[in-house]
Amino acid sequence: MALSKYTSDIKFIDQNEELVFNYLSNFDNFSHYLNESVLDKVSQQVPQIKVTDFESDNDSCRFNITGMGQSEIRIVNREPFKTIKIESSGKLPVEITFWIQLMAVTPSQTKMKLTLHAEMGMMIKMMAGKKLEAGINQLADMLAQLPYR
Repeated sequence: MALSKYTSDIKFIDQNEELVFNYLSNFDNFSHYLNESVLDKVSQQVPQIKVTDFESDNDSCRFNITGMGQSEIRIVNREPFKTIKIESSGKLPVEITFWIQLMAVTPSQTKMKLTLHAEMGMMIKMMAGKKLEAGINQLADMLAQLPYR
């Protein structure tokens, strides 16, 4: 297993850093967006993976991956208004540690960067590495466009 690092471009969010942090540090806020149609799109892009039974609470998201079983990502550390650290557990073929980093630009604008460390075998890296590179920026774009409230 080797560690690979993926970093998003810096994205700007036209909201206060406290509001952005509070929204992103609660996984319950994502249950509105991760519905069956979104999970079906993931399965279409990566046909080997079918994600079902998504559920979340404040600190974690749990889901089933066909052929692998129950998996989970969990917020393990929150540094108020600055950093959210997330780790994987369960039956994922990749161990991940993921950071959402926030910094105020002005009182009403926040910049955000995502960093993903993925511990994976060479075979999985060959199959998924390019998708993870693209995916980290797609995720950053999606998070930057959420309706923060």
